[in-house]
Amino acid sequence: MSGRRDQHDAHPPIRTEPTLGDLDRLDAPPAPAADGLPQIAVEPRRPHGRATAAPRRKRRRGWLVLLLLLVLALAGGLWLNQNRLRGMLPRTDFNTVLAQAQQALQDGRLDGQDGSSARELFQAAVALEPDNDRARDGLRQVGQAMLAQADAALQTGQLAQATQQATVARELLGGGSDIDRLDRAIAAARAAQVHTVDLVDQAQQALAAGKLDGPDGAGALYQRVLRADPDNAVAAHGLDQVGYALAVQARAALDAKDAATADARIEQLAALQPNNGALPALRALQAQARRQDSSALEAALKAGQDALRAGRIAGDGDDTALVHFQAALKLDPDNAQAHAGLGKVAQALTVQASAALDDGDAAQAAKLLDQAAELAPKSADLAAARARLERTPAAPAAPAGADNASMPVAPPSVTPQQSAAVAQLVLRAQTATNNGDIMMPPGDCAYDLYRSALAIDGNSAAALQGLQALPRQVEQQFDRALAAGNLGKAGDMLANLAELAPGDAALGALGNRLAGAWLDRAEQQLARGDRIGASQSLERARKLSPSNPRVLDLAARLQGGG
Repeated sequence: MSGRRDQHDAHPPIRTEPTLGDLDRLDAPPAPAADGLPQIAVEPRRPHGRATAAPRRKRRRGWLVLLLLLVLALAGGLWLNQNRLRGMLPRTDFNTVLAQAQQALQDGRLDGQDGSSARELFQAAVALEPDNDRARDGLRQVGQAMLAQADAALQTGQLAQATQQATVARELLGGGSDIDRLDRAIAAARAAQVHTVDLVDQAQQALAAGKLDGPDGAGALYQRVLRADPDNAVAAHGLDQVGYALAVQARAALDAKDAATADARIEQLAALQPNNGALPALRALQAQARRQDSSALEAALKAGQDALRAGRIAGDGDDTALVHFQAALKLDPDNAQAHAGLGKVAQALTVQASAALDDGDAAQAAKLLDQAAELAPKSADLAAARARLERTPAAPAAPAGADNASMPVAPPSVTPQQSAAVAQLVLRAQTATNNGDIMMPPGDCAYDLYRSALAIDGNSAAALQGLQALPRQVEQQFDRALAAGNLGKAGDMLANLAELAPGDAALGALGNRLAGAWLDRAEQQLARGDRIGASQSLERARKLSPSNPRVLDLAARLQGGG
């Protein structure tokens, strides 16, 4: 409709005043006007007012809370990982110092005072960043490297250097069992070094006094120093001086036909310095001297055996077994046959003494036993005969024309207390025998205990049987010791047998068996590179069986370095 007035309208509208209408229904859709026109339904537009505002504000607040939580989580992560994050930031000074420290550690420049050592550089890095793990770990690596170097210095005898490095390692590592172990080892090495200095002084004094051999001789003392300190030049030179002096003495003894002294000096030199340059020539001279004396030795031994069979045991003249066997020992002091011959002489004299006692001739028996005692003072048979002689009373004076042999001699009576004492001594002697205490210790050994029993009762059958059975007991103990590889004890048993029964035929065979065992041990020691031990074992075998082919072969190998 037009707003303009129609001039042909006969009923013009009256004026209407404007009104605001119902304010409470502003949101209500307007009522359709009754203008006679067709009604058109119009879809109302969705309002964007207060109906959607509240959900939109709720969604906005949720996003804000979520964003705040993310910010807080990120801040916490940054705080907890600040060291790692700090390491990711460019730090030119710190990284340079750390790289220099690592390079110094790789180059082995562990400590110093010029600022370029690994220790100083890692400490500078820690000063820049006290909590940096890489810097602190670098200091620990320096400490471990210093500990290893201290160990190496200790092994080479550089104690001052080892001490200084151990001190640095303790500072960097803060102590620990490895540091404590190293400190104890350094202290022990210092004590040994002081002891070594004392030994060198003692060895020099012994050398100046001419005391070359024995446990307190210059040779043994210098050897002890070199075992503790193989690089000790003073001890090495001193040992060479001892070797030279022994070689001079050995040659002088050979020139003087003193075979015993020459042999002793040569063996001492061989034990002290198996590779001494003078040994081959000395061995050659020794062998030559032995060959020259061998014919005379064989003749003396044969003459002695012939005299024994003929009953020419001892007495006046030069054709007795005693004289011939003594001559053999002058040519070869260690000759087993000569020693066995003298033992047989002692046995024969003891038998003659027993026969004299049977005849009632105590004076002759005593004379014969004295001669036997010079040759075999510890002979069991001699001890038994001596006890019998001591318990034999002097025969009373016989009437004129009476025969002393026809007058019986009453044996002395023994009291019950004496019998009990004898029984106790025999029991102790048997125990000592089982323990291997045959000739030692004095007074408590089986030999002395049996003799003490016989001193009380010279006719005690138990004491006599025990004493005379000792040689066989000793032989059994020799066999057991040899089977167990206890060569030292086997040697002691062999020596005991030589004293108890010097003329025993078993001595030679037992000596050869023991010599073979010592040679076996020498072979094993030589295979392990223990030339000193092999030389000492060879010397023991040589004394037991000097003509053994294995002795000569092994001696040649030792001299040749094989």
